[in-house]
Amino acid sequence: MAAITDEQVEAVRALVAAIPPGRVATYGDIADAAGLSSPRIVGWIMRTDSSDLPWHRVIRASGRPAPHLSTRQLERLRAEGVLADDGRVSLRDVRHTF
Repeated sequence: MAAITDEQVEAVRALVAAIPPGRVATYGDIADAAGLSSPRIVGWIMRTDSSDLPWHRVIRASGRPAPHLSTRQLERLRAEGVLADDGRVSLRDVRHTF
């Protein structure tokens, strides 16, 4: 992976912070909006620098949370009115557009 710049980190952080309660975005949505070449870059940034952000509003393109965060993430989303069916969030219904 190419070096990640401070500007890219700040762009991702700003986009995640902009996702309103009750909405979600995918890693790919954020990568596109930030002008990044891969959703994996967003995942790396989120893994290293997102504890103060609404990280639970970022999900995979399948509508499923990361397996290791699934229970916590779905609980937080449910508290905001985002419901999952069989562990999958309906992107059609709650996807945020940047």
